Amino acid sequence: MTVRIYVRASTKDQDAKRALSDLISFSQSYDDKHVEYVEHFSGTKLDRPVLTLLLNDAEEGDILLVESVDRLSRLSQDDFAILKQRIKDKGLRLVVADLPTTHTVSKGMTGEILTVINHMLIDLLATMAKLDNDKRRERIKQGLANSGYKPTGKKANTAKHNRIKELASQNNMTKEEIAKAVGVGVATVYRVLKQVNN
Repeated sequence: MTVRIYVRASTKDQDAKRALSDLISFSQSYDDKHVEYVEHFSGTKLDRPVLTLLLNDAEEGDILLVESVDRLSRLSQDDFAILKQRIKDKGLRLVVADLPTTHTVSKGMTGEILTVINHMLIDLLATMAKLDNDKRRERIKQGLANSGYKPTGKKANTAKHNRIKELASQNNMTKEEIAKAVGVGVATVYRVLKQVNN
């Protein structure tokens, strides 16, 4: 069994490793063998490179250790359901440091009841983390609006857009090839060509 410690912060300015030493100490009550996974990525995104690596590395019976549910997820309910299924499919046991009911495994009826309670608490905490994130974003938006700030948006790169149109007009390249040649995403090629056709 390996304890897989996952720590996350949304931006590089935040210290994702802030709780790492406490979690390493905590993990030793389960096993001396642990692996650290540190990520700077939004918890609102389901597909995160380091979390995906952890799930790929994980083996049946391993422990996924997080400081709190919001470090694992600020996902929508649908996306959180997908993540929970991935964790379950890998046979991982989720231990949340600040949720003591997840720390031990009980057998029999008590264990089954505790498992149900843990699932409910984790779902509740994940929902609260998502709502908290949504409220924070709304407050930032309101603050910017009240300050008179008007976002200008990203300016179009007219040289690249013209090159996309030029290559597309030759009818000998796929949209993916055009994107690679111009150095843009395929979505940009579709968007530019849609504007041409409208």
